[in-house]
Amino acid sequence: MTTTDTRATGGPAPGGERPRDERLLRTSPLRKLLSRPELGSVVGALAVLVFFAVAADGFLRPSSISTVLYASSTIGIMAVPVALLMIGGEFDLSAGVMVTSSALISSMFSYQMTANIWVGAGVSLLVTLAVGAFNGFMLTRTKLPSFIVTLGTFLMLTGMNLGFTKLIDGTVSTKSIGDMEGFPSAHALFASTLGIGGVDLKVTVLWWLGLVALASWVLLRTRVGNWIFAVGGNEDAARAVGVPVAKTKIGLYMGVAFGAWVSGQHLLFSFDTVQSGEGVGNELIYIIAAVIGGCLITGGYGSAVGSAVGALLFGMTSKGIVFAEWNPDWFKFFLGAMLLLATLLNTWVRKRAEATK
Repeated sequence: MTTTDTRATGGPAPGGERPRDERLLRTSPLRKLLSRPELGSVVGALAVLVFFAVAADGFLRPSSISTVLYASSTIGIMAVPVALLMIGGEFDLSAGVMVTSSALISSMFSYQMTANIWVGAGVSLLVTLAVGAFNGFMLTRTKLPSFIVTLGTFLMLTGMNLGFTKLIDGTVSTKSIGDMEGFPSAHALFASTLGIGGVDLKVTVLWWLGLVALASWVLLRTRVGNWIFAVGGNEDAARAVGVPVAKTKIGLYMGVAFGAWVSGQHLLFSFDTVQSGEGVGNELIYIIAAVIGGCLITGGYGSAVGSAVGALLFGMTSKGIVFAEWNPDWFKFFLGAMLLLATLLNTWVRKRAEATK
C-alpha cells in the first residue's frame, strides 16, 4: 500500500507534520495590515489631525474641513496618476507645468477661434494626452532616464507657455472667457461648489475620490495593474514574461496627462483667466504626496489610496498652519519633515511586513 504525502492538498503529512505549502498558510490580519503601503501615511494623517484639532481653534469646523479637502483635492487629482507612474518605476517632472499648458490651450483656442468653450477643452485634452504619449515614447525608445526626458519636457513647456501666451495675447495672462458660450456648464463640471451634509465641497473633491477609486480598481483588479507592479519591480523580468512594458509606460504617462488636463480645466474655469508662469514647482508636491503615501522611488510598491492620504496630509498641514495662526514661512519646513518621517516610517513598516512573511 502506497502512502501519499498530502501536504500540497492541505491534509496531514506523514509523521503528523503540519502543511507547509505557503499557498495554504492563512495570512493574519496584523500581517495584512503591516503589508499595506499606505499604513505609515494613515498613522501620520491621524497624528496631524489630532495635533491641529488641539493646536488650531476651529480646525474641525465644517468650513475648515471644506477648505482642507479642497486644498487636498487640487494636489490629489495629480498625485493619483503620479503615484501609478511611480509604482511603474518612473516619474514626471513636467506634470506641474502641464497643468498650466492644458489650461492655456483651452483658453486661447476658444478665445482666438471664438468657439464654444468645450471645443477648446477638447483640443486641450488631445494635445495634453499627446504630450504624455511623447514623454512615454521618448522614454521607451531612447532608454534615457525619466529624469532627463521629463526635465526636457518641463523646460520646453515652460518656455512655450510664456512664449505663446505673449505672442497671441500680448501679455503673460490669457483673456477673460467668462462670457463665452459653454462656460457655465464647464464651470459646473470643473469648478462648482456642492453642498453635501452641511459642508460646501468643491467638485474637485469628487474628481479626486473618483480617480482614487478608478486607480485602485486598475491596480488591484485588472491585468494592467499587474503589469504596472511588474514593470516597476523588474522591467527585464516583466518583459521576459510577456508584459508590454513600452505600452504600459506610455499609458502611465498619458494617465498623468489626463490628470493634468482635469487640473488645468479647474484652474481655468475657477478664474476664467490663466497666468502663463503658474505650475512651476508643483510637480515636486505631487511626487512628495505619492512618496508620503507609501510609493517607493525605485518603483514596484505603493497604492492610489496612499497618494490620497499623502495629499490629505499636505492639505491639513498647509491649512492647519493658517488656522493655528503660525508663520506660513514654516510650511516648507513641516512639509520636508513630513516627507522624511513618512519615508522612514514606510521603510520600517515594509521591513516589518517582509520579516513576518
